[in-house]
Amino acid sequence: MDWLLNIVLSVLLGALVGWVAGIIMKSKGGFVKNAVVGIVGSVVGGVIAKLIGVGGSLLWELLIALAGACLVLWIVSLVTKK
Repeated sequence: MDWLLNIVLSVLLGALVGWVAGIIMKSKGGFVKNAVVGIVGSVVGGVIAKLIGVGGSLLWELLIALAGACLVLWIVSLVTKK
């Protein structure tokens, strides 16, 4: 049951990070798009952080998730640019 709580908290924090990243990146997408991108970006940021060996504290993890979400939002904006 503990793993379920961890998943729910990760999704909620990813959605929050996506919302903040949407504000930082001035995304035209709505809350749902930014939340999904935030969740994906959190995973991307976490993978990159593990590859380069950074992380540890909750603050670092949130900053890494935010950076990953901003990166994914930037990539999405490049792909969907008209």
